Order: sequence, then C-alpha cells, then structure tokens
Amino acid sequence: MFDPNVYLTVSLSSLAGLAMVTTAGLSGWRSWLALKHQQLDQTTDPLPNVASAGSRIEIADLKERIKKLEAIAAGVDL
Repeated sequence: MFDPNVYLTVSLSSLAGLAMVTTAGLSGWRSWLALKHQQLDQTTDPLPNVASAGSRIEIADLKERIKKLEAIAAGVDL
C-alpha cells in the first residue's frame, strides 16, 4: 500500500510540529508569568500603616468578644 518512508515522514513532521507548538506555548506561559510578577512587584501595600480609630474600635471589640468566649469555655459566669 504505502511506503514505510511515508509513515516515517508524516510521523516525524507531526512530532516536529507538536514540538514547535509546545515551545511556543511554553514561551507564552513564561512571558505571562513574568508579566504577572512585574505587576505584583509594582503594586503598593493596600493597607495603611497607621491604624484608624474605626479599626482600633473594631479590634477592641474583637478582643472583648474573645475574652467572653474564653470565660464561657472556662465555665466562668459573667
């Protein structure tokens, strides 16, 4: 039917094409990762360094709740 060289040529051409597509995909992936790393490096800290009065009140409220829960867990009656 077909010459064995035809099968060999088609399979090697397919393998070469697959290698080229894989190489191009890997190159694109690495470029995308480099872009994302660059974007992450450029972002600043979204949280302010100085705590506002509202956040201090919220933290105090949370500490109070924790104390109440610890007292309940210990069996102390408030």
